[in-house]
Amino acid sequence: MRAKRIPLKFSVAVLGALIVVATAGCSSEGKGGPVWTAGSNSAAPGSATPSGSRTAPPSGGSTASGSPSAASTATAGATASAWKTYSDAAKKVSFDLPSDWIAQSVTPDAGSMPGALKIEVKDAKGGYLATLHTGLPSASPADCNPAAKRPYTVVSSVPIDLPHADGDSMIPPHVVFRVIQGYKFFGSYGITNLMAGSDGQACQLRNLVVGPAGKGNYYFGDMPTVHAFATDEVVAPAKSFDTLDQAAKYVDQSSEFANVQRMLLSLKVNL
Repeated sequence: MRAKRIPLKFSVAVLGALIVVATAGCSSEGKGGPVWTAGSNSAAPGSATPSGSRTAPPSGGSTASGSPSAASTATAGATASAWKTYSDAAKKVSFDLPSDWIAQSVTPDAGSMPGALKIEVKDAKGGYLATLHTGLPSASPADCNPAAKRPYTVVSSVPIDLPHADGDSMIPPHVVFRVIQGYKFFGSYGITNLMAGSDGQACQLRNLVVGPAGKGNYYFGDMPTVHAFATDEVVAPAKSFDTLDQAAKYVDQSSEFANVQRMLLSLKVNL
């Protein structure tokens, strides 16, 4: 069923009410509760278009948590007219990308498991877009001082069928775009099966899928983690926005995100 589009313009009174509703309904990502999603099911033919529903966006620093039963459909932005498929020689991974984008195999990070792959994706002008890295060893997240936590918001969350581990701190894999609030709203896209924070706050958002036992972890996104940057830190390749509405418009209207989301949703991994 085609998801119903909801305008992103709301009155101050309605936004205030949504903050209360979203905060009261929040639980852990993928474990229930509302999700703020932008876009409707209008992806180009051949793209992944999981079914789901869309709820109204919160404002300010409020947080929504995604769940498979309340997932976004693909973004409404226009995608490229011509696509190609990248696959490594051993057929361990494959994904679709616009025909004028560049996918290049590079040396995996130090400490990667044998057979690990690292592929960088750039646009037609050579601008960096995303990295796919497999064979990552298990690693504990960085320590998170409660005082350092910041509110985060799930702007878009679409389920994807990928091999993954199960655990109390994990959800089924999703293609997500999330923002964390600092002096601006810092956003990042990628795939993950990890909850960012059950209380609507986090020190960092991890674009990582924990793979089945012994198979290694992997990520596909603009960066492995995103956090609330300090004013003297380099933000790129993370996105930065002055408001949540700007973040929603990037997801809902930009061709760049539409193409990236379709690419991420097309990922196939054979571990």
